[in-house]
Amino acid sequence: MKKFYILLLIFTTQFTFAQIRFQNIPDGATYPESQVVETILANIAYQGYEETQAYFGEGEYEIFLDNLDGVLDKPIIVLDGFDPGDARDISGLYASLSFGGQNMADILRDEGYDIVILNAPLYTTGGKDIDGGGDYIQRNAMVLIAMIQQLNADKVGNEELVVLGPSMGGLIARYALSYMEANSLDPETRLYISFDSPHRGANIPISLQYLINYFAVQVGDATAQQVVDQLLNSPAAKEMLLDHLLGHLLAGSDFEQDPTKVLPLGAPGFRNEFQAELDALGFPNNVRNVTMINGSGNGTTTGSPGATVVDTNLTIDALTNVDVALKFTPPANQTNTVTDVTVYFATIPINTYTTTSQSPSTSAGIDSAPGGTGSISDALGDGGGNQVLIDFINALQQDLYSFIPTMSSLAIDNPDWYATPNLADSPFVNVYIQDTNEPHVTVTAASAQFALDEIRNGTISVGDNQFDNQFVLAQNPVKKTINIAIPNQISTEKLTTTVFNFTGQKLMEQTWTAPHGQITWNHSLANGIYLLKLDTGSTIQTIKMIVE
Repeated sequence: MKKFYILLLIFTTQFTFAQIRFQNIPDGATYPESQVVETILANIAYQGYEETQAYFGEGEYEIFLDNLDGVLDKPIIVLDGFDPGDARDISGLYASLSFGGQNMADILRDEGYDIVILNAPLYTTGGKDIDGGGDYIQRNAMVLIAMIQQLNADKVGNEELVVLGPSMGGLIARYALSYMEANSLDPETRLYISFDSPHRGANIPISLQYLINYFAVQVGDATAQQVVDQLLNSPAAKEMLLDHLLGHLLAGSDFEQDPTKVLPLGAPGFRNEFQAELDALGFPNNVRNVTMINGSGNGTTTGSPGATVVDTNLTIDALTNVDVALKFTPPANQTNTVTDVTVYFATIPINTYTTTSQSPSTSAGIDSAPGGTGSISDALGDGGGNQVLIDFINALQQDLYSFIPTMSSLAIDNPDWYATPNLADSPFVNVYIQDTNEPHVTVTAASAQFALDEIRNGTISVGDNQFDNQFVLAQNPVKKTINIAIPNQISTEKLTTTVFNFTGQKLMEQTWTAPHGQITWNHSLANGIYLLKLDTGSTIQTIKMIVE
């Protein structure tokens, strides 16, 4: 084995991994004018699962006042997501709200809202160095609590807050708001928008995790080791990833797979513990909870189970080359080889490395499930100028994978990641969802309209939260049919559905007898925004509906 290490060290300076990224800033994005960056310190310490003491978290923020009166009176907090190494700063977070040459933050500021960007930086506290963008979700939530309390103390007037949480930021927001309610701390928040957040877990293909870890441990690649340490083994990744390489390692080895551990397994001591804690907290009860997601709502997949991601030979130098084959996790109840590496020196194979994955009987592997997508080439920084990585990326047969499964972003606990979601099972009172799988936390004109409508009209709709059981649009924006999901708890002899335009004109109406499950209602409405009124005779619910 020592000879093997020496031979591989020949190309350790060549085969390096570039900057991992999971959220791209759109082309033509609008950046803000520079403001004053402030520091916010948590006033509640948090002790992580593997820590020996509690530490106070830290954040940095900028307040972008509105363009009308310049007074902090209608704050909207926008949170950082998963960002190890703090590669995406406050300006980048602001710019990430761009779409089609516009920026949602700019639009809101022109309407009198104040945008507060809360970033998770690198910092030292209590003698411990912390990478906020990959730190414990709970500690970041304590920072948000301090931010909420400070804004409520500093704002002018009584306007309640809005919190927008993209990606991991949605979990931070959910945890913070629920924690505050559970501990009699009034968040004075009227609206929580979760944006493609992994409420039931996230996914990075286990084959890619194995490969990066292999090059870190066996090859001694410093950049690959940094990816493992800073990203894959960050507290946040270990809390969120449904399938994590640490759950599969052979005892005493830091890269070999235990052949008995082939089913999806989270990071020991992190994944199950965090999900149990999050489930116990639930969702905030006195806040309107809505979500906009990037995953498909009709079962459209990203590739197919067991698909070949890459199968290529990489030339390292005149004497060294490597066969690399990666696959998606397999169909339900099947097993496949997901990672297969053979190293050749002077055409002689000197080492092989393989790993195996099995999918449970309840679902095909997560890699190809409907969901907000991640990109392997993006994750590898498009090669970062490294020719070997560029060759690897050019050989990819399947670049996209399911990063945040649709079921997860809807917070639906369903063992089948491929099932068509019943939005009545989701805890959110309003949902933006579409037919296609979009790149994770991509803002589109339609999703921006959804968020803007919720923010502008949320004070009118807060009362909707008083209903324990609500009708839900199974798809919003609406396509060719209006699909209304009826929660199992609702039993009514009849339901009258009426569509109005925003001037109050009645456009459509129909009465349904003993409806259950889901109503499908054909329409010929033009593209635009409408109000859908649902009247059972005893309760009335109104939903803002987008037709496109």
